[in-house]
Amino acid sequence: MIHKELIIIGGGPIGIACGLEAQKKGLDYLILEKGALVNSLFNYPANMQFFSSSEKLEIDGIPFISKEAKPKRDEALEYYRRIVTSNKLRINLFEKVEQAQKKADGLFHIKTSKGTYTSNYMVVATGFYDLPNLLNVPGEELAKVSHYYKDPHFYAMQKLAVIGASNSAVDAALECYRKGAEVTMIVRGPAIGNRVKYWVKPDIENRIKEGSVTAYYNAEVLEIKADHILIDQEGEKISIPNDYVLALTGYRPNFKFLSALGIELSDDGKYYPQYNEETMETNVPGLYLAGVICGGMDTHLWFIENSRIHAKIILDHLESKRKQLH
Repeated sequence: MIHKELIIIGGGPIGIACGLEAQKKGLDYLILEKGALVNSLFNYPANMQFFSSSEKLEIDGIPFISKEAKPKRDEALEYYRRIVTSNKLRINLFEKVEQAQKKADGLFHIKTSKGTYTSNYMVVATGFYDLPNLLNVPGEELAKVSHYYKDPHFYAMQKLAVIGASNSAVDAALECYRKGAEVTMIVRGPAIGNRVKYWVKPDIENRIKEGSVTAYYNAEVLEIKADHILIDQEGEKISIPNDYVLALTGYRPNFKFLSALGIELSDDGKYYPQYNEETMETNVPGLYLAGVICGGMDTHLWFIENSRIHAKIILDHLESKRKQLH
């Protein structure tokens, strides 16, 4: 069993920022990441462009230079990778945390896919991209259905249904249409989402208006079959010929993992985790939250540009605790 002063769970931008702060303060720390470095960003669509400008994605004051004001996915991967390698951050990749708990000895006991650890303090910065919001309809388990979108070429000359009206759904619909897919959007609400990137929203609305992309508003999927999908639009059942389905209906944090750690969650359906906004410490002493996971089901509340400050808040508080002990 390996002991560290601080274990950081999650090797995304905010986990990396926490590692940088821990390194500055001379802590014996380790970042544990279940997948590739900045795994969520790696799994973003290949051509994805951020809503935020590059300077708002910077961490630790390290300049992020991009070709355009709003960087692309590949530029972000390069930026965060260079930060990790240049600063020789201590991070274990492809090591999934399976269990974590604070025990009677006052230490956090952590079991991963590759080993066991103990630590005095722990930061959870795991994001929310791992668990998709399921449709819970018959046929969702079919191989033709995916909750993640990567590259439009795969859907060329195919009948594609895109379920959702957020940024990810709109980007997928536009890209796949432009690669020759026959795109149909299934939208639960009356219009394209208000949070869609302002330079993209008119594009999708115009493609729908001209008929290049078909959209069913106020509609829900009832069933997915091998060669079609069945939807309900305001009481009318409609069968749509279909080859593939992209169910881009959002994602959620791993609340089960937070609960197992002893973190209290709100009971209003939002599952807001309990933490002190001035320190980011949860109701479990020595356990901190950082990044988008702080927002519960409201995953739009926190993102890189407004949660990168969590790293300094946490490590400043943690350092004050260490000084009190010594």
